Amino acid sequence: MTALDALVRLCPPPAGHSPAVDWAQAERELGSALPADYKQLVETYGDGVFDETIWLLVPDSAHDTCDLRARTTERDEVLAGLWEVGEEKPAGLLEAGARILPWAFDGFSGAFLYWLARPGQHPDEWTVLYNEGQGPLWEPHDMGCLAFLLAVLTGTAETEYFGYLHDVLKPTEHRFAAADQVLGRP
Repeated sequence: MTALDALVRLCPPPAGHSPAVDWAQAERELGSALPADYKQLVETYGDGVFDETIWLLVPDSAHDTCDLRARTTERDEVLAGLWEVGEEKPAGLLEAGARILPWAFDGFSGAFLYWLARPGQHPDEWTVLYNEGQGPLWEPHDMGCLAFLLAVLTGTAETEYFGYLHDVLKPTEHRFAAADQVLGRP
């Protein structure tokens, strides 16, 4: 069973919510190819939120909150400002040509999930980075976004974060809500 099969079994996608994404255009605008597992995730779920917490960013979302390109631009500007005033960069970004790209965020804490894209590294090999959002801490996870999301939802992720999904929310069923369902139609 693949990670996507396991995620779909754990947290069924909404019926009829399969967005058409122009991946070539999105990758041109971002200046980078994107991981295959992320594309599968987006094509299966679209923009929206897992367990009322983890918002998936999608190219060309009708909602700026969930738009991959808009959030990439925003995060680049925010982080550049923080690093300019002395906040420490994650170790992987000290490598020449390395960059980070956001793929999801935590709607409760303001934390972001990024990929660490290193020069010469295939997107399917990118590391997931968790940034707490309201502070300088970065937590690396040597796995793809789909495996990380599945680990978080099942409570098996080796992370200091997301424990409240199980300690507070205690989901008996996991659910995904499309952005239009939560935010309304734009």
